[in-house]
Amino acid sequence: MKAGRRILLLGAASLAGVSIVPRPAHAASRAELNGAGAQALQTLYSQQPQMRNLADKAVAVLVFPKIVKAGFIVGAQTGDGVLFLGSTPDDYYNISSASYGLQAGVQSFSYALFFMNEAALQYLDQSGGWSVGSGPTVVVLNQGTAASVTSTTLTQDVYAVPFGQQGLMAGIGLEGSKITQINPGP
Repeated sequence: MKAGRRILLLGAASLAGVSIVPRPAHAASRAELNGAGAQALQTLYSQQPQMRNLADKAVAVLVFPKIVKAGFIVGAQTGDGVLFLGSTPDDYYNISSASYGLQAGVQSFSYALFFMNEAALQYLDQSGGWSVGSGPTVVVLNQGTAASVTSTTLTQDVYAVPFGQQGLMAGIGLEGSKITQINPGP
């Protein structure tokens, strides 16, 4: 068997393993998501203090405290999050995506999405499943570019900030991810 075909088969088997593994019987409750989300934001603000200023200007912050990404040629990522209006939890969402390409490893990370205007927030609420890359303009801020954000440079609908990376896998992206409203238990 050719090496390329073997790698493709291993990648497909890897995806099959990811997609047929059932979600845990115990999904996070609202209280658990609220606590994890608040803790994740505190971690972000302590690591990148300028993000607190961004949050103060945002109409809402959607935080995914733990997204898990795994793959070998074919990959997937998923995680649950909470939308905060100010410091009040308002709604709950799942983010998920699949990818294909040169990739191998497992990684967990957090993501915060800062909604800077009501129109972007309404799109999230009314879209019934927001595919990132369509709809509001999303700008991903890494730690270096986040340091230069000021009130005069805030011109986009949504700012996305990855943080808290653990594990070995290159690349954290939102493009192609789908964000869907969920209804966790109490």
